[in-house]
Amino acid sequence: VRSRPGRVWRWRNLLVSFAHSVLAGLWALFSLWHSPELLSDIQDGYSVSGHLLVCFSSGYFIHDSLDIIFNHQSRSSWEYLVHHAMATSAFVSLIITGRFLVAAVLLLLVEVSNIFLTIRMLLKMSNVPSPALYEANKYVNLVMYFAFRLAPQAYLTWYFLRYVEMQGQGAFLTTNLLLLDAMILMYFSRLLRSDFFPSLRKGSAGRDVDGEKFLID
Repeated sequence: VRSRPGRVWRWRNLLVSFAHSVLAGLWALFSLWHSPELLSDIQDGYSVSGHLLVCFSSGYFIHDSLDIIFNHQSRSSWEYLVHHAMATSAFVSLIITGRFLVAAVLLLLVEVSNIFLTIRMLLKMSNVPSPALYEANKYVNLVMYFAFRLAPQAYLTWYFLRYVEMQGQGAFLTTNLLLLDAMILMYFSRLLRSDFFPSLRKGSAGRDVDGEKFLID
């Protein structure tokens, strides 16, 4: 990695992302396991643990955005900046009002999936000669993507469209949720093409990885 200057920053950035995923993912699981009654009141349920988790992850999104901007990676990582802006604005509104915190904790289950997604990206960057490890992680990553990213996202989208009033904070969060749905499906299609249907990838041969967006590969 050190032989490619463009990858050194990316490697460090991914390690911070990995640390956040481990902490936030396990924290979200613990919060829901410790207080399962929260799932019965997604709009007004509250726990100190869930509140602190949303504050913690908001801090990470702000930190990562500043890291991208200050290291002049905005152009190649603009999708991350859009995602972080959406997540931070939504989380700040939850922190201020104290409503929909349970929905945020459910969304942060995605960090369990991100653990394996980040491992995948680190393995690709480092060119570790262990194809068996990459292959094993590839299938675990797919299962986790369904269980902790697509399933919670689909449930919350259904819940918001059916039960949440489309005005004020409810309308703002629903709009964010629908935009996030589109981003997640786009990333999922990239993941499938890259790991399971490489013949469908277009124009990928010979490109400089240092100039690519994180999520292309």
